[in-house]
Amino acid sequence: MTSRRRGFAERRKGRGFNQEEFAEAVGVDRSTVQRWETGKNDPQPWQRPRIAKALAVTANELVALLAPDVRVPSKPLNRWLTVVPQGDDDEFNALELARRVSASDVGKETLVRLEDAFDELAMLYPVSPPQELLERVRKHTAYVAHLMDARMTLAEQRRLYVVGGWFQLLGATLHIDLKQEHAATARLQTAETLARHAEHSEIRAWCHETDAWRVLTDGAYGRALDLSQAAQELAPAGSSVAVQATAQEGRARARLGDSKGVHLAIDKVERMSAVLEPVKNAKHHYQYEPGKSLAYTATTLAWIGDPAAETYAREVIAGLAPADDAQKWPRRIASANIDLALALLVDDRPDEACDAVQRAILSGRVVPSNHWRALEVVRAVEARKLPEAPDLREAYQGMSSLGTGER
Repeated sequence: MTSRRRGFAERRKGRGFNQEEFAEAVGVDRSTVQRWETGKNDPQPWQRPRIAKALAVTANELVALLAPDVRVPSKPLNRWLTVVPQGDDDEFNALELARRVSASDVGKETLVRLEDAFDELAMLYPVSPPQELLERVRKHTAYVAHLMDARMTLAEQRRLYVVGGWFQLLGATLHIDLKQEHAATARLQTAETLARHAEHSEIRAWCHETDAWRVLTDGAYGRALDLSQAAQELAPAGSSVAVQATAQEGRARARLGDSKGVHLAIDKVERMSAVLEPVKNAKHHYQYEPGKSLAYTATTLAWIGDPAAETYAREVIAGLAPADDAQKWPRRIASANIDLALALLVDDRPDEACDAVQRAILSGRVVPSNHWRALEVVRAVEARKLPEAPDLREAYQGMSSLGTGER
């Protein structure tokens, strides 16, 4: 028996059923129960109410029993790395009811609710702890997988593939933030597969752009450049992903020391941003807006040692920081403080640079995939033998002990 159905089998045993008795209770053959528990087949939609009744669980709890088991870290120390317990079942019970009253086994209302749920999570991304948000993404992807076996029209199937692709893409981004490389790669591959079936070039382009960031954080700058350019080729004209992939190309070129290519990319991003359609919500991770352009420019210029990065970084901080309360910062401010520190070091202002990077480190908003960026500043301070170096190193070690650098 695979771990994928272990919870299901344990619940059946806990209710006092052997496989034969359980099969009789739900009206199927014993071999059917065996296939459910080994993960070879899923129960059909019309069988699930009887199964839930026999197991004494809600519809949502049954979905969880049939979903892949999730291994979570024990005793996390930072709320941004904390696995929070699942809440009540109201959302998924409502989705299930909407599905049942539809003309098909899926129905328009269910798809609309899933699409709205994705938009909500994408808007929470800049301000939410990644592990906390990942738990919600896991629940929704499990529900999408549950619906895959239902009867539906071709149009509904395409919409389900599209929203499933978006959830997988967001999940991959969160795994990258947490330095969970294998899970990130698997989700990106799944998002790409769903997007291909749905003929959705935008999601495919985002998969390449997201993978570019993943490999860039690992130091594979040439590969990051290739993936960014591939994303641009796939991206629909005038789309947010077309702009973001161009900005990602600029960051890759900065790490490669291509100053001319960096400024060409920055100029192109500014031209493309100027003609973008107004976004529904400026906080949506997959909708480009001017604030992102400032942040990407600050990072890119900081990486090539251009003092102009200071102006851009300060503008990002001034536009987003809620007073001095770091607990309310979106993650982009922590990144901007790191960019500011790099620019200040270039301008030979080490005291201010130390203050800026320490603000970023102590904010709790530097996710694991971005730790390396803070470490670059710490090492630069240490190389100059500045008196602040020991305190910065201690702060960095405290941060990195909670997880293992953010987009």
